[in-house]
Amino acid sequence: MKFENILVDKKEGLAVVTINRPSKLNALNKSTIEELHKAFKALDSDKFIKVIIITGSGEKAFVAGADISEFSDFSVIEGTELARKGQEILFDFIQNLSTPVIAAINGFALGGGLELAMAAHFRVAGTNAKMGLPEVSLGVIPGYGGTQRLPQLVGKGKALEMIMSASMISAEEAKDWGLVNYVVTQEELLPTCEKLASKIMRNSSVAIAAAIKAVNANFTDGINGYNIEIEQFGKSFGTNDFKEGTTAFLEKRKPNFE
Repeated sequence: MKFENILVDKKEGLAVVTINRPSKLNALNKSTIEELHKAFKALDSDKFIKVIIITGSGEKAFVAGADISEFSDFSVIEGTELARKGQEILFDFIQNLSTPVIAAINGFALGGGLELAMAAHFRVAGTNAKMGLPEVSLGVIPGYGGTQRLPQLVGKGKALEMIMSASMISAEEAKDWGLVNYVVTQEELLPTCEKLASKIMRNSSVAIAAAIKAVNANFTDGINGYNIEIEQFGKSFGTNDFKEGTTAFLEKRKPNFE
């Protein structure tokens, strides 16, 4: 599968997806969003891929925002559809992906860029990373899930401060607030993500997919997350991975998951 705006590299169960628009600071346009959807859909269907890392090309930006030139003259109807479609095919899609996604934030993650990072299952930032949701400075609000995911991660007060002030925060502030899990040097960023990925890959992909579903249920309106956990826990007993995992434990050996 060939792409114009992204790169996909696979090795030993790991896929690295790189947004490759350095002249635009990797800004998200319609084409890039569609390419990312296709890439993540294909990788999620690939039984050999256990973890996906998403990052940006270069050392300046993860994703510096959305490509404003594409929607600066949109109507109310067009703007509504822009947000709805974007959330559906990329941001919600990544959040609910059964394959774990780690965001390696290698620079500016602003607007749609931070929203993309927040859609990943967790985040690691380089020391040079800067994060923010500056949309109100343009007379608009975050439209790709930013008003929902940011409060879930940092709390309502901090989220509203970031959104209303349109300010950027440093990588260390993001770590203190719970927005990112780790802060490392630029040189250590991908190796750290790969090390985390290797730990994840030792475990049952079937169980991990079930855990993602259960955790996400807690943040879904009208869904009782505890009931989803019970359901997914019960289903685990019918999987080959459960049989292998418990047998390996009793036999005091490492499991060999499918």
